[in-house]
Amino acid sequence: MKVLMGTLNPGKIEACKKAFSKYFDNVEVEGVKVSSDVPDQPVNKEVFQGAKNRVKNLIKYAKENNIEADFYAASEAGITDLLTDEWIDVNTVAIERKDGVKSVGVSQGFMIPDRYVDEVKEKELGHLMDRLLSGKDLGKTKGGINSLTKGEVSRIDIVDQAFTMALITYINDDMWM
Repeated sequence: MKVLMGTLNPGKIEACKKAFSKYFDNVEVEGVKVSSDVPDQPVNKEVFQGAKNRVKNLIKYAKENNIEADFYAASEAGITDLLTDEWIDVNTVAIERKDGVKSVGVSQGFMIPDRYVDEVKEKELGHLMDRLLSGKDLGKTKGGINSLTKGEVSRIDIVDQAFTMALITYINDDMWM
């Protein structure tokens, strides 16, 4: 089974493969750089829209380049205060099966202290994490969340969780659709 993923980020690709491999055999994930058409630091609905836009752009790219896939997938991280009065970082996933059936999923989230929200909106959470945790490109590996949880949760875990939530639609075709 081939999954075309709208990123070159190795951590996100690993999470995608991990989630799909729970339910499907012989999963191959190919990463392709496509635009999210939202700001580098998505806020609120832009987080969801960015993942959906990546899938749309990925399908366009595949058609233009004669690439066939069983699924087209994307992940977008961002901050939201739509659920509470606090700012929370979440990962969203959008997936579209080759027959056009779409699904979305979202990960668990963690609160961003108010004193950092403006900096995150201006530069991206990854910059803040790299600065606070003396890292470099933490978002491409285990992420700053790995340090914040003292090694209990990695970015790969969070993105895997969002993929797993989005896959509910496809692994329960008979009753969920």
